[in-house]
Amino acid sequence: MPEREDPAGTTDDVDLVTRSVLTASRLLVAVSAQSLAEVEERVTLPQFRMLVVLSTRGATKLVTLADLLQVAPSTAMRMIDRLIAAGLADRRPNPANRRETLLQLTEEGHRTVADVTTRRRAAIAAIVQRLSPTQRSALVKALAAFNEAGGEPLAPARDDTVSPHPLGWTTGLPATGDA
Repeated sequence: MPEREDPAGTTDDVDLVTRSVLTASRLLVAVSAQSLAEVEERVTLPQFRMLVVLSTRGATKLVTLADLLQVAPSTAMRMIDRLIAAGLADRRPNPANRRETLLQLTEEGHRTVADVTTRRRAAIAAIVQRLSPTQRSALVKALAAFNEAGGEPLAPARDDTVSPHPLGWTTGLPATGDA
């Protein structure tokens, strides 16, 4: 598809925009991988995703966690077992229903999520600082439109600790622990 210029001088080429987003996603994946480097012997990327969900949702049932991660409950069980063995998560009976078990982060799990997130935020900030104020403004507008089109809520501010959908899922589930 040929690139077309509109009167304002911006492109209206879906392929060009798609390639630009793919390039940016490679950069963000690299930043994510680097932010996990210090904990990669203990935590894989999918396990870190689980830690983030538990960090933002609090105590959660296994079936809910599997649904949020879009994996089978057996896969979520293996993942949580590894996180428990690493001292990053634990199980406890649900006080509202003793037949259910809730999964939650340990203090070490919370520290791991905070440390990785801090490294990731710093790496992204270093890239953003290389942009001019005009470029930053344009990037914020473009990413806001992109995120809205994809149904992704804004990431929490530096001091926010709770986000209802930390990795982009949109569900009717409550944002806090499941009782």
